[in-house]
Amino acid sequence: MLLLRVAKALDQARVPYALVGGYAVALHGAVRGTVDVDLAIRMKEGDFLRTERALTGLGLQSRLPVTAAEVFRYREEYVRNRSLTAWSFVNPARLSEIVDVMLTEDLAKMAVKRIRVRGQAIRLASIDDLVRMKRASGGPQDLEDVEALRRLR
Repeated sequence: MLLLRVAKALDQARVPYALVGGYAVALHGAVRGTVDVDLAIRMKEGDFLRTERALTGLGLQSRLPVTAAEVFRYREEYVRNRSLTAWSFVNPARLSEIVDVMLTEDLAKMAVKRIRVRGQAIRLASIDDLVRMKRASGGPQDLEDVEALRRLR
């Protein structure tokens, strides 16, 4: 399972992270299907570099021809001028394996809950942080997730 491989690789690379998005919603207890793994990391260059190494070590490749250093350096420009909210990785051998690293969320400002899934530690963004993020996104699935998360409080 991609989620478990990503969590293990990030732990081994010593990258603090929080799972956000559909998997986080589901692991908090809401009924939710998803394919991609969405992550928040700290807005530190070293964390971007270690995340890139961990994900490429799993066979994933950045969808954009940019390095971790470039993403870190130009992150605000990407978000503001290009509407790029995530640094996306995909496995060219398995196109359904997608990991998105959020560029608009700083892990340092989030509360994290730790759980175990099949023996692997997973770090989840708190329900409050997920609700805040989902409201800000405002898409139809995001708003459904907000309602599901509110019922779990």
